[in-house]
Amino acid sequence: MPQITVDYSATMASAFDRAGFADALHSAVVEIAAAKPEACKTQFRASEYTLVAHEAEGHAVVHVSIGLLAGRTEETKSKLTETVVELLTRHIEEGGFALHASVEVRDLDTSYRKVDR
Repeated sequence: MPQITVDYSATMASAFDRAGFADALHSAVVEIAAAKPEACKTQFRASEYTLVAHEAEGHAVVHVSIGLLAGRTEETKSKLTETVVELLTRHIEEGGFALHASVEVRDLDTSYRKVDR
């Protein structure tokens, strides 16, 4: 925990500083949600095809999903969401596309388990 997934349009890959974003994101999760730095894990998944309305050209989509163990207040989750939106705007350069960015912070299900080896 936290489990972080970043889905993004492959067409924006060259404009997206993923390493810088992940570093800043992990720091924000530690500061805002009291996560341990070593527990922060982020996966980036590029999507080869993005469609917005009826248009496949000229758009890029990025969605960040953050799963936290239950117990954070709605205020904490909201602050984290707003911070992540701001971090996205700092780490994605203008790239000749309309950017559609979103963030979701949610509680992990009580069935969540993990193993580190």
